[in-house]
Amino acid sequence: MTSRPNILLITSDQQRADCFGFENPSLKTPHIDRLARDGTRFAACITPNLVCQPSRASILTGLLPLTHGVWDNGVDLDPAVGGRGFAGMLAAAGYKTAFLGKAHFSTKSTFAPTGTPECNKSQVRYGPAWFGPYMGFQHVELCVTGHLHRTRPLERPPMGHYERWLLTRGRDEEAIELWKTDLGPDVGAAQTWHSALPPAWHSSTWIADRTIDFLTRHQTERPFCLWASFPDPHHAFDCPEPWSRMYDPKSIVLPKHRTRDLDRRPWWHKAVLEGKPQLSDPAMLKFRSEGSRVPDQTDEQLAHMTANYYGMISQIDHNVGRMLDALEHAGVAHNTLVVYTTDHGELLGNHGLYLKHPIPYEDLLRVGMVVRGPGVQAGQVVREPMSTLDLAATFHDYSGAAPARALQSRSLRPLLENAGETRSVAYSEWHVHPSRCGVGLKLRTVRTRTHKCTFELESGAGELYDLTNDPEEMVNRFDDPAYAQVRKELHDMMRARPGEILEPLAEPIGMA
Repeated sequence: MTSRPNILLITSDQQRADCFGFENPSLKTPHIDRLARDGTRFAACITPNLVCQPSRASILTGLLPLTHGVWDNGVDLDPAVGGRGFAGMLAAAGYKTAFLGKAHFSTKSTFAPTGTPECNKSQVRYGPAWFGPYMGFQHVELCVTGHLHRTRPLERPPMGHYERWLLTRGRDEEAIELWKTDLGPDVGAAQTWHSALPPAWHSSTWIADRTIDFLTRHQTERPFCLWASFPDPHHAFDCPEPWSRMYDPKSIVLPKHRTRDLDRRPWWHKAVLEGKPQLSDPAMLKFRSEGSRVPDQTDEQLAHMTANYYGMISQIDHNVGRMLDALEHAGVAHNTLVVYTTDHGELLGNHGLYLKHPIPYEDLLRVGMVVRGPGVQAGQVVREPMSTLDLAATFHDYSGAAPARALQSRSLRPLLENAGETRSVAYSEWHVHPSRCGVGLKLRTVRTRTHKCTFELESGAGELYDLTNDPEEMVNRFDDPAYAQVRKELHDMMRARPGEILEPLAEPIGMA
């Protein structure tokens, strides 16, 4: 490379690793599939945490959750830590940095004002003229609400740039009423409807529009680092037409194992599904119970939910295509490192579960990642265990900007450029607060190419799966004598987790 590359990081929210055309031919993602053909995809990429805030903080900082301190949703990333993430350091090295879309580095629904631009009780501090800086990004346009709820009105004043813009569409808040309108059929699928919102007013379109505007106005004398973050396909599953009609529910292939089998799982599976969140604020208790649990679905309901989820992904892919075209038109595609990934997965009915819980099945833990750019091998599939945590070190490597501190992130550049590097393990961790599901947990997960083990440190329980011989994770081998040596090796890997653990960990200041 003769010059420092631009960086375009595109993320979705809650997208399963098998929800791409290159893994599931029934799903239409032609533009992301093209990225994979023109670049490298990672088949064993995991998330450092199974929910939004910790995993997004890890992408930004290159630190594991127990090191950067965001150990669960409802815990804010310290601005001093966030500001020394890859965005801040690349900005200091001369990059133009920007964030467009859902950030979720800070808590939205808080118990009291926190002063951040993502806090629903602090919006009076941030008016239409505010565009950053935030967490090291010089320019910011946020979609704060991210996932609207039909039973709760939009926050007033509106929380982010997208929300303010949305309320100007039509007359008398027409956009909100259209978004809530279900065009049917309504089969009772949880948090699922065919929204009447025009696609032109949807957050996926808005984020692509803002990205295209940024690329159109970009001056090539300075490289850019842009994170474009889609809030979908996170629930609610409220895709607008025509995307909500793209997949026929009658043709959806449902999970093979879609009933709960808690008798063969560790104790905490049952506990988190049946426990009650420990909160003193009744409003927050209602918010938590509505947002994190889905009642058992019939096959028809699950099919409608899945069809809408797929439609959300195809709508994102359409807008990714628009963004890639804008790179070409701006004349910078040849020197731009493009990454597409997500923060965590979605259970989507597998094992009888939905959304996300402290239950690290591959549905939640494994995520897709594709990378295209200068020097990146085309058509390559990497099966070494790695993590979205590794993006920070990768961006430092390609940009030449030194990190502010030692990272737990490892650059993907040797893997991208086919240098033959091997990796043994990737880490995920979650100290679950009782406010989430009524039980406190200390979960540490290690994943290799062939096995995955989660240890619950307080009780000593765990689950071990042989991913080669049991990819559907049906048999827990944690207490199987035949796997004693494998368990010991994975335990040693867990104990060898790099870096310090922050003590004490901050208490949650809100719910999401």
